[in-house]
Amino acid sequence: MNIRRCKYEDILRISELENECFAGESWSFGTIASAFENSAYTMLVAEDNGEVIGYGCACTTLETCDLENVLVAEEYRRSGIGKAVVNALLDDAAERGAEKVFLEVRVSNSAALRLYLSCGFKGVHARTRYYSDGEDCLVMVKELNRE
Repeated sequence: MNIRRCKYEDILRISELENECFAGESWSFGTIASAFENSAYTMLVAEDNGEVIGYGCACTTLETCDLENVLVAEEYRRSGIGKAVVNALLDDAAERGAEKVFLEVRVSNSAALRLYLSCGFKGVHARTRYYSDGEDCLVMVKELNRE
């Protein structure tokens, strides 16, 4: 498994993964392409034998970073790929000067919550009825040690 910067030709596969993992709430191909073209965004892919099996996207402006999306294809989950992608995004955010990284996660997504807690994120507050189906989200933050 290798983690690398996203290339334009990865966007179609990322869009497919978004639809598989976030049905009804996924980013469109156009949204992914726009993020790819925006220098504030970092997009990383995890690949195995040349196949994109996961990705992560974060937006860093000044001292704040928002972790936008992290996903791994279902058959590759629980193998450390998500954690590797998150940690690579955290390293990139620190290099860009971020002091804090924020994210939002569904309160029912226990796998993602475990992942983010294992990466050092802490819950800050909930946003009630945040998602289109009425589910709440938990806002989490991680402070980065900059030296």
